[in-house]
Amino acid sequence: MSRSRITTLFLSISVFAICAAASAPVTAPDMTAEMPAPTAAKPSIGSFGFDETGMDRGVAPGDDFYGFSNGTWSANTPIPADKANYGAFDLLQDLSRDRTRGILEVEAAKPGSKIGAAYAAYLDQATIEAKGLTPIKPWLDRIKALKSGAGYAALVAEADRNGVGVPFNAGVSQDQKDPEHYALQMRQGGLGLPDRDFYIDANDAKLVAAKAAYQAHIARMFTLAGESDAEARAKAVVDFETGIARISWTRAESRDANKTYNKMTGADLAKAAPGFDFVTYFKGIGIPAATVIVGQPSAITGTAKLISETPVSVLKDQLLIRSLDGFANVLPAAFDKEAFAMFSTVLSGTPEQPARWKRGVDYTSGILTDDVSKLYVARYFPPETKAAADALVKNIIAAMNVRIDKLDWMAPETKVKAHAKLAAFTPRIGYPDKWRDYAALRIVAGDAFGNTLRANQWAHQYNVEKLGKPIYRWEWGLAPMTVNAQANPTLVAITFPAAILQPPFFDPNADAAINYGGIGAVIGHEMSHHFDDQGSKYDLKGQLTDWWTPRDVESFKKLTGNLVAQYETYEPLPGRKVNGTLTLGENTADLAGLSAAFDAYHASLGGKPAAVIDGFTGDQRFYLGWAQVWRRSYREADLIQRLKTDPHAPSQQRAWIVRNLDPWYGAFQPKAGEKLYLTPEQRVRIW
Repeated sequence: MSRSRITTLFLSISVFAICAAASAPVTAPDMTAEMPAPTAAKPSIGSFGFDETGMDRGVAPGDDFYGFSNGTWSANTPIPADKANYGAFDLLQDLSRDRTRGILEVEAAKPGSKIGAAYAAYLDQATIEAKGLTPIKPWLDRIKALKSGAGYAALVAEADRNGVGVPFNAGVSQDQKDPEHYALQMRQGGLGLPDRDFYIDANDAKLVAAKAAYQAHIARMFTLAGESDAEARAKAVVDFETGIARISWTRAESRDANKTYNKMTGADLAKAAPGFDFVTYFKGIGIPAATVIVGQPSAITGTAKLISETPVSVLKDQLLIRSLDGFANVLPAAFDKEAFAMFSTVLSGTPEQPARWKRGVDYTSGILTDDVSKLYVARYFPPETKAAADALVKNIIAAMNVRIDKLDWMAPETKVKAHAKLAAFTPRIGYPDKWRDYAALRIVAGDAFGNTLRANQWAHQYNVEKLGKPIYRWEWGLAPMTVNAQANPTLVAITFPAAILQPPFFDPNADAAINYGGIGAVIGHEMSHHFDDQGSKYDLKGQLTDWWTPRDVESFKKLTGNLVAQYETYEPLPGRKVNGTLTLGENTADLAGLSAAFDAYHASLGGKPAAVIDGFTGDQRFYLGWAQVWRRSYREADLIQRLKTDPHAPSQQRAWIVRNLDPWYGAFQPKAGEKLYLTPEQRVRIW
């Protein structure tokens, strides 16, 4: 799709618990939920689930635990030409894509198959080329027909319905302070480059070059579309977006769940931002007289003012370039290649465009997600895997309950609420219980552009129609084919799609230590998101509210401040450090999740010592399992962009979280003076 429809855009990463205070002590639940017995089959990786050949034993664990665990793999594994980075996640995503391709090719041969028709139309580049710009011309003409600013808001609303990027990001999702109801939410937007710094950081030569390349890209797209005076018009668009960038909030600022919750009526917003006709815009997107939760008020009002001061010709040109870029993959090859050259090669360093079938799989899985998902899970997700993952979740929740009881910085009354929150969790394993119905989405053979446009319009309508309906608690933000996991704060849920429940993350035939260090730590990570610096602001009903004591908050901020400071010492590229504030939620979740998974692993041993396997103790295997899932190499341009935009630290630094954990020191005996070594007093301890 040209632009993913916003369904959960405005949800914070985490949530927490609140309940009535209780006088009875909380009893920790059983920490040894029974997992299906492993078979005698050999693990998929190595002798016990870990790739020993990928280690570099010449690296001291205390100097670089990532390099010790993965150094030979990193040295011997090139990044594929069609990728910006490559690692364990990509290995599984490639497998998932291959499997999905097989499903789609079967469907493409079936008369009347909607997903088969969508996939085949996307692959039919000859027809796309023959049609030229004819399919998109009516929409481009609609943009060019605008004569004055008076009709701009209505045109922006139409662009929004069509899936074209506009100056504001709006969508319907749960009201964070009233999670039983949906609300219209709006956040800043309007930038074609990944982050505000690409526009305004004049001291960073790489970002300055990317901005210049972006302006040249716009000019080339305009020329391809037959537009005149392309270079001057491209400069005007970039100047306009630079103005938006200057008033945009930073990504770190935009993480704050409290500061980004600002509810007002559409009329009040119109008064606060008279430069843009929000009343007409809300009516145009199908939510007239809306109440809206505004994420970054100063950015929204500032953008509205900027719109009122900008020539209508520039406003139209921005919509033109957003349309050409957004639909480039279903336009003639010249547009497709130019968009790839900018957004994948310049910004991420990817030298080669992925094969059309790969993009076709992603495209079809994007517009008909649940129809494809049903076929995928029926073929590739056995019930035994779901049962084993369920047991792991229960064990790690139990371990987290015990850790909460041992906290010395959390008040007793807060601990009661924390336990209640954990009890309220909804673990979602494999695939959803209900599927979306695409009956109203018309897919036409040989009409790749039309299918994309109609899919965007369908997704928009599906989203806005949620208002006034019961919350879709069954709906997932991730497809089963996706190698990822998710914490949803307002639904009080943690989600683990089918595709991540495979080696190296999880293998029912692998050693338990590897599974707990891999998928177990991922489970603990997502669980811990509900307790990180933002998740701790949500209660057991998913409501954004204060439930900690002021002293809890003060103590927690001090502890997390130490983690911010630690990560800001890391320099993945010369002169480019990790943003400790932007990555705080993920780093906190890594620290807490790995700790809980370690406790759960030991509880699963039932008091018996773990066997030594291939010379590795159980504790060593646990931490090696953690390091293995973070195998990843980056192209320089991709890493530069990620350091600006990604709330996750790079994989090497994620593996280093072990330096804060006492059992890791017992397992690998790092020495004082080694790069990762911290004295007990220096180690960050939160959960």
